[in-house]
Order: sequence, then C-alpha cells, then structure tokens
Amino acid sequence: MQELADCAREAIERDGATALSYGPVGGYQPLRDWIAERHGVDAARVLVTNGSLQGIAFLADHFAGRRVLVESPTYDRPLKLLAARGVDVTAVAMDDEGLDPDALERALGSGSQPAFLYTIPTFQNPSGRTLTTERRRRLVDLARAHDLLVLEDDPYGLVRFEGEAPPTLFELDGAEHVIYSSSFSKTIAPGLRVGYFVLPQALDAELEAIAVSTYITPVLLGQATVFEFLRRGNLEPNLERVQGLLRVRRDAMLEALEQELPAATWSHPQGGYFVWVELPHELAAAPGVTFVAGTDFGGAPNTARLAFSYVSPDEIREGVRRLAAAVEEPVGV
Repeated sequence: MQELADCAREAIERDGATALSYGPVGGYQPLRDWIAERHGVDAARVLVTNGSLQGIAFLADHFAGRRVLVESPTYDRPLKLLAARGVDVTAVAMDDEGLDPDALERALGSGSQPAFLYTIPTFQNPSGRTLTTERRRRLVDLARAHDLLVLEDDPYGLVRFEGEAPPTLFELDGAEHVIYSSSFSKTIAPGLRVGYFVLPQALDAELEAIAVSTYITPVLLGQATVFEFLRRGNLEPNLERVQGLLRVRRDAMLEALEQELPAATWSHPQGGYFVWVELPHELAAAPGVTFVAGTDFGGAPNTARLAFSYVSPDEIREGVRRLAAAVEEPVGV
C-alpha cells in the first residue's frame, strides 16, 4: 500500500495535469504504450478499461442479440452480462485439459455464426484448468477455418506457481482472430480497476465509442498510478510475492481436500485462484463456510468453486473441514 501511495503521489506530481483531467477514452497514453510494447502491437489497438469485465460488457453491447460460445463451466459475470443483452449463449464442454476442440467444432457446425467465443484458457475461472498447447493450436486453427472471433480472457496467466507457461492464443494466432484481455487486478491490486483489451482495428473505434458514451473519460489517475508502478520495475518482484503467497494457499487447499474429502474429485491448478470440486452429491449449503455453487457457472449440481486467494492456510483447512462435514451430513436450505 505504501508503494502504491507513493506511485499515486509521483503520478500526480509528474503528470497531474493529464491524470486529473478529462482524457482520451482509450486510456492513459504511457500505459497504453507500455501494454502495446509488451504485446507487440500498435498502441491504437489497446483499450484500457475500468477492469477487464467492463470491456466484456462493451463487447456484449456491441454484439447484443447475437450468438456467443462459452466454456462450460465459465465465469458467471460474463454469463450475466450476455444474458442481460439478449445474447444466445451456447455452452461448449471442457475437461481437465480445457476446452474440448471437438465439442467446439460441433458447436461451430450447428446454429448461426457466433459473434465470438469467450474463453479463459489459463487457470480458468471457475475450474482452475489450463488449456493444453496442443488444444490451443487446434482452437486457433478452428478460428481461422470458421472466421471465428475469440476473446481470450487472461487475468490469471502471470499468477503461475509451477510449470512452463504455454503460448497465449493471441501469440499463436498472430492477432488475426483473437482479442486479448487482461487486468492488473490479480498482479497489482483489484481496487485500482485497471484492465485492458488488445483489439482488432475494426473493433477498436467501435468499442471506444461505447466507452465514450458510458463514462466520457477513463479513470486516468488509477491508470497513471499503475504505469508508475510498472515504470519503477515493480511488476516482477510483486509477481514473485503474489506467487509465493498463493502457492502456499493452493497447497493447503489441495492437502486439506485429500485429507477431508477423499470421496470428491478436484482440479490441480498450477496457478490462479481457484479449485473446482466435484462432490459425491449435490450440496445446498455448508454452515460457516462460503463457496460458490457450480451451477452459478453452468456446472453440475454437485460441483463447487473453492477460492484460496483471500484466506490464510489455517482458514482454508478449517473451511475444507466444514465443507466435508456438510457433505457427510447435507444441510437443506
């Protein structure tokens, strides 16, 4: 917090006339330039948003009433955004290796042409699964063959505890059919509300027009604070800190599940925030422990998302113990 306070102070002292005024809806230009250089694109293709979810809302507005493909299960907030805009959502099956390309091909072969596919290929929310490199290549091939736009939502990719990072869909595609989305919420701080999109040129102007009509100007002070944090070289050291903290919590959850819930099955994420659990039977509630029912994400009634990011290892162990007790003696609502 002290470092971010200092970054905000420096951002105002160095460039307050820009950061505290109205500005270009595409975002704080030095931050756009930094993002563009990181992804090897022109800065005009970068749209910095108030959290990446707002960019997804802009896409949903743009494609309102169309058909969109999503993973099953998938992040519940985009599902709500799409439903509110009359989007016809088609769920595509996944397994422990991520989105099933055969199921995707079947979905592409039936129904109207989708506006886009929404996918979280790395440390997926809610399952924690990661799409294999082989499947990533297959997905990109399918996108090219069917002229399919793909939204690659990648907020967790840098929060890796172990293993080698696969190439992003954006990298494999060469930026032809893939929109890349990410956020600084998981790598710096969520309250800053700084996410971004790398868009095809054809979409950039149209989404910026939606953004202008939504909030006139972005929150430039937050974006300038993030840029100062990055400019100082803080990202990599902070990632190491975050990775270390979350690795211990992930390990505590997996160990607790092994000890307390041997009748269940669960994902084994190499990073991110979540573990996806398949319980022996449907569980409506568990006294004294909070989790999100898998049905919120389009999952089966006996599934649940367990988040290990915001609680201590001891709290994780106690939470799994309480969950296991509720599984043994189901509690009605």
